[in-house]
Amino acid sequence: MSSTSEPIGLPAEVASDTKWNRETKVIALIAVAHFVSHVHIMLLPPLFGEVREAFGVSFIQIGLALTVFNVASALLQTPAGFLVDRIGPRVMLTGGLLLGAAAIAAAALLPGYWFFVISYGFLGVANTVYHPSDYTILSATVDHRRIGKAFSIHTFAGYLGSGVTPALVLACAAIWGWRGGFLFAAGLSFAIALLVIVAGSILPRVVHKPGQTPAKGPSSDGTKVGFGLLLSAPILRNLLFFFCLAMANGGIQTFTVVGMGAIHGTPFSVANVALSGFLLMSAGGVLLGGIIADRTPHHERVAAIGFACTSTMAILMAWVNMPAAALIGVMSLGGLLNGMIQPSRDMMVRAVTPPGSFGKVFGFVSTGFNLGGMVAPLLYGWLMDQGEPRAIFMIVVGFILLALVTAITRAKPPGNTAWTR
Repeated sequence: MSSTSEPIGLPAEVASDTKWNRETKVIALIAVAHFVSHVHIMLLPPLFGEVREAFGVSFIQIGLALTVFNVASALLQTPAGFLVDRIGPRVMLTGGLLLGAAAIAAAALLPGYWFFVISYGFLGVANTVYHPSDYTILSATVDHRRIGKAFSIHTFAGYLGSGVTPALVLACAAIWGWRGGFLFAAGLSFAIALLVIVAGSILPRVVHKPGQTPAKGPSSDGTKVGFGLLLSAPILRNLLFFFCLAMANGGIQTFTVVGMGAIHGTPFSVANVALSGFLLMSAGGVLLGGIIADRTPHHERVAAIGFACTSTMAILMAWVNMPAAALIGVMSLGGLLNGMIQPSRDMMVRAVTPPGSFGKVFGFVSTGFNLGGMVAPLLYGWLMDQGEPRAIFMIVVGFILLALVTAITRAKPPGNTAWTR
């Protein structure tokens, strides 16, 4: 049974083409929205220096804006998921894009440091809608035989947004100053919101049947819903899984350059090229992982292979002083396998989620990313201050192995789970 249905009264070939065309448009629209969400996330870091000077504050005070962003996202992402399931992902996605545009414009135009921090809090609220809305729309629209590829394109768009934003906003800032860079990002968000409004008729307004609202208590067939579902063992396992990924990736992406320099004396230029190889190959691995995810039901095995190789990469980085070419090659291969895990990660969440609950479930488990984003910089930064850079990579390995355990020991989803048929 597919998650979509063929239009009634059309020949099979025509119905198939119609469904394929709609799926393609939906995936493209959601990918563009996810791209914009990562532009929002990466907007401030390249402009730290200019923003700090503009307000006459310290780097820690500017960093507070990112902390407020993550705290708002962590606290409100699960409620946003409930709203997605209740009022529909299309409305929530449009609202998030508009709120994000307004928050960024306010950060650029309102005077004073505290207005900037408050604006970033609202940007964090806007950020809560993307994962619940995007994955709900994709799961309700795309045929189950292609859902892995759809997830991979969605994730790839986010990686792309993170990758191009530094160059994009720095170019804008060189012409119009940092406020101009922010206003450009606000205009981009507003334009995509208009696109969703104009072309959004292809998106589902709600994913449950007309007249049916998501239940708050146990369903008639005994399936857990609401908070009972979120606190069930399979969902909590996925929350831990996401937290482990955030802790591992936070160590590699943020502290590779300074860590390798402290341990082996690796030149910053070499470490940066190796890190770029990791990030670029991660994006390519996401697309490869989507193809694999559609061809196997054993997503935990895909994750296990990727984790085993990524942990090996981290161990080599900590203990082996590799030549530049070897370091770049090892990190690029590790990035490819790290990206390959991502679609299988999403498929594992999908497999344990009942119909009508994808917004709240993905909103809840994605909170693991925010929690990791708050803990990782503090923990790893403290280790650097203590002169223990090698410990960073060992902790990264520990979180990778914990993520591996949560993946390979997961219970097999029931055979009647709607998302797996």
